[in-house]
Amino acid sequence: MLYKNFIRPLLFKFDPEQVHRATLRMMTLPGMARCLPLLFHTKTTCKPRTLFGLTFKNPIGLAAGFDKEGAHIDALAGLGFGFVEIGTVTPLRQPGNPRPRLFRLPADRAILNRMGFNNNGAPAVVDNLRKRRTPVIVGGNIGKNKITPNEKAADDYRKGFVQLAPYVDYFVINVSSPNTPNLRDLQDTGYLSEIIDTVQNENQRLPRAKPLLVKIAPDLSDRQIEAIVDLAMKKALDGLVATNTTISRSALNTDRAILEQLGSGGISGAPLRKRSTEVIRLIKSRGTLPVIGVGGIMNAEDALEKIEAGADLIQIYSGLIYNGPMFVKRLLR
Repeated sequence: MLYKNFIRPLLFKFDPEQVHRATLRMMTLPGMARCLPLLFHTKTTCKPRTLFGLTFKNPIGLAAGFDKEGAHIDALAGLGFGFVEIGTVTPLRQPGNPRPRLFRLPADRAILNRMGFNNNGAPAVVDNLRKRRTPVIVGGNIGKNKITPNEKAADDYRKGFVQLAPYVDYFVINVSSPNTPNLRDLQDTGYLSEIIDTVQNENQRLPRAKPLLVKIAPDLSDRQIEAIVDLAMKKALDGLVATNTTISRSALNTDRAILEQLGSGGISGAPLRKRSTEVIRLIKSRGTLPVIGVGGIMNAEDALEKIEAGADLIQIYSGLIYNGPMFVKRLLR
């Protein structure tokens, strides 16, 4: 109640990206990594679960995009997450799209972003990963640089994989962000097959291969999703992440004029819940491929809906913004 009634209204008066950066800086102040678990960890009946060879202490993870460069893993683990996914990481540093590029839609309990894979590049992320201390499971979400044409995208994913492989526990190939021009075209099975093969060739050279997943868009047709699921099983992928943000503007409560003024970008939060759950059910109807369910989890009922639809693990992002740092603890209870 404190967060909802007092802290959130205050934070929502300021620029979302500035608030995000300030919050992360505050969480990494000296001593915070020791204090946060005392405040936010809870005893739970959730049993550890093993998926693609990894044991997760609980099924709730932080979705990619929150900690793009892996600089805040220890602090975020203190909130009680069972795993943290960093990124999206690109081989080279890139500034992302011009600001402003992050917006709140309070009437819809949603966030609109067009960040554009802003990050300092894989070498800088590796430096951060070397410094982390907590044993929480970390996923590496990798993408291509904006300047790289789709015909050469596979090599960008290969470079990101090779650099991060010693420091993360699993990988997610991100071909579904709507904020990099033509990136979603890589979900075509021709492009995607080449990317998977290229990354898997490097993966098989490791002493122990890393679990490899693909993150897909909610805006694909059912037939396109079925084709990706079939390809994933053919290529022996370890799973799918369903789903990324949506470009759909249907059934939103936010005034149409405001949406037009804000411009393009992907929407996360409550409006994504129904479609992301439908995608999970569709994936599971095609077989037993593991799924990390993400999209519109704003309360415990939403989390259970994802799990009952077939999600083996779940991730949150917008729900954390709207519910505050106690959200993971409440979900686990």
